[in-house]
Amino acid sequence: MKRTFDLLATVLTAPLWLPLLAVVAVFVRVKLGSPVLFRQKRPGLNGEIFELLKFRTMTDARDAEGRLLPDAVRLTPFGQMLRSTSLDELPELFNILRGDMSLVGPRPLLVQYLERYNARQARRHEVRPGLTGLVQVKGRNALSWDEKFEWDVRYVETRSFWLDLKILLLTLKTVLFREGINAAGAATMPEFKPTDTWVGGGRL
Repeated sequence: MKRTFDLLATVLTAPLWLPLLAVVAVFVRVKLGSPVLFRQKRPGLNGEIFELLKFRTMTDARDAEGRLLPDAVRLTPFGQMLRSTSLDELPELFNILRGDMSLVGPRPLLVQYLERYNARQARRHEVRPGLTGLVQVKGRNALSWDEKFEWDVRYVETRSFWLDLKILLLTLKTVLFREGINAAGAATMPEFKPTDTWVGGGRL
């Protein structure tokens, strides 16, 4: 039922998001150049790797030794606007059509994090990753990693069609008010490193 809902909702709303996607693509090409899309390998259902699609939000600016400059330097005002409005996520709708992702679920993180999860954290891969999820409506990047993983696991444990609908509606509010866009004092979320913090009665 979840997969059917994902397909129906994405296909039926295509007349709305496809023109918007095309317009954003043109602006990304003019403002940031080529490539327009950011492609990166991410783990999905059961940890299987897929290629995530997003709009590019940062430049490829490098230092004298050819190393990429910090995210805060490469993230342009235009790129920040794309992130704050979540327009950079639009290409992920193609990931949903391909079956890599769902409309609702834990966000797909980096491949290198797979070996850093403990058993509880790894439960986030028992479902398809989502365009949005509990983390996005509970604080987004303003949350700590411990809090994010706890909400991810709670979603896995309590998921239902009605919970997905509630999350989708709350996501509209989160995007509208641009809540929790950045981690405190950082342009992007800091790298996840394992800790021994305990949350909700279990080690995270």
